[in-house]
Amino acid sequence: MEKRYSEMTEYELKNEIARLKEKARKAEQHGMINEYAVLERKIAMAKAYMLNPDDFPPGETYEIDGAPGEYFKVEYLKGVFAWGYRLSSPLKEEALPISMLIKKSNINEK
Repeated sequence: MEKRYSEMTEYELKNEIARLKEKARKAEQHGMINEYAVLERKIAMAKAYMLNPDDFPPGETYEIDGAPGEYFKVEYLKGVFAWGYRLSSPLKEEALPISMLIKKSNINEK
C-alpha cells in the first residue's frame, strides 16, 4: 500500500522525488507530454510537503515557478496549498502547491 506524501518522512519524499524525476525524464525523451506534465505536478506536490506553510504568509506575492513573469498573491493557505490569484487574472481564484512559489523582493503590484 502506497503512503500519502503527508505521511512520508523527508527521506522518503526525497526518494520519491528522485523516482518521479527519472520517470519524467523518460516520459520527456519518449515525447509523452501529458505524462511528463502529470509527473511534474507530482514532483511539485512532493516538494511542497518538505516546506513549511508558515513561510508563505497571506498577503505576500510570489513569482510562479515554471511561469516566468507570472505572479501569484496568496490570500490564505490550506495545508500545503496557497489559495489566491495571479496578478494577471485577479478575479480567478486558484490553488498552487507552495513549492511553486518563488519569493521575490521588490515586486511591483498594480
